[in-house]
Amino acid sequence: MSKFSIAIHGGAGTLVKGMMTKEKETSYRKALQKALQIGYKVLEQEGTAIDAVNQAVISLEDSPLFNAGKGSVFTADGTHEMDAAIMDGKNLNAGAVSLITGIKNPINLAKDVMEKSDHVFLAGEGALRFAKEMNYSLEEKTYFFDELRHQQWLDIRDTDSFQLDHSVKKDSKFGTVGAVACDTKGNVAAATSTGGMTNKRYGRVGDSPMIGSGNYANNKTCAVSCTGSGEYFIRGVVAYDVSCLMEYKGMSISEAATEVIQKRILEIGGDGGLIAVDAYGNIAMPFNTEGMYRAFKTSTKNEGIMIYKT
Repeated sequence: MSKFSIAIHGGAGTLVKGMMTKEKETSYRKALQKALQIGYKVLEQEGTAIDAVNQAVISLEDSPLFNAGKGSVFTADGTHEMDAAIMDGKNLNAGAVSLITGIKNPINLAKDVMEKSDHVFLAGEGALRFAKEMNYSLEEKTYFFDELRHQQWLDIRDTDSFQLDHSVKKDSKFGTVGAVACDTKGNVAAATSTGGMTNKRYGRVGDSPMIGSGNYANNKTCAVSCTGSGEYFIRGVVAYDVSCLMEYKGMSISEAATEVIQKRILEIGGDGGLIAVDAYGNIAMPFNTEGMYRAFKTSTKNEGIMIYKT
């Protein structure tokens, strides 16, 4: 049995120590701890990396604290459009969904696209038709309503502004969610889910559901889940870039992840972070913002839950 490990994130951004109440910080840490334990338990029982990241992300989607699933932000039309992706490093199978509404756990739908369809990426009405064929039930709009999210939208509604969920304007909830894992057989997997950006228009899609940009997994290298300014992560093909640096330049996971987040993405004007794990269970979690909700646990008893830089 090889070393196994899992890492999760709840978004990167302007997370300055002292700006958050102790009660709110405790809530975030508890939510991260819960998701971490759920995913780790799957690995501990010799489950697959795919199941571990799927279960961890479901837990984060079910929390109103993060911008995914229940906590998704409002679009310009006052609705919710969610994206998700999942990838198996063992065989490069992947599934993704975008612009979906009413689905409690978008990551489950992405997994079903991977396992139960002939496709990789389904969007909008087509994705919802597939969901109905898979016997998903649609949640009422009230399930996704959150007063704080609603107020964020009201503040910029009827303007041309949009707001990244980790932008400086905010001192409350932040970001995309994701998980990466390496199981006892040395297989890696990644899962990412998001509610996008507040007041987004035109059916905007970020990096989260795009294989290679916001989510990627390959047993030869690593599994990666990203969070940050999506347009830049798409241009930089960030998740795949980490893998490429490992495969073609022989970098370690720490070197590759640091190169991409602390240099390459900054050079084109982007900000954010990522979590990554290789087939030996090594973890990297770099970010170039004030903070990133993140947690990790390994079979060698290393464990941590962090929010800020220090």
